Amino acid sequence: MQKIMTVLLLGTALTLAACNTVRGAGQDLQSAANATEDAIN
Repeated sequence: MQKIMTVLLLGTALTLAACNTVRGAGQDLQSAANATEDAIN
């Protein structure tokens, strides 16, 4: 039972970390796109 809880908690932590990473990457790409658009204009 304890092993199952540990696996579930680790899985949840990894999922939350992945969401934050993807969101951060999306923000970085948006920032780069905005900078490129400003340079073109």
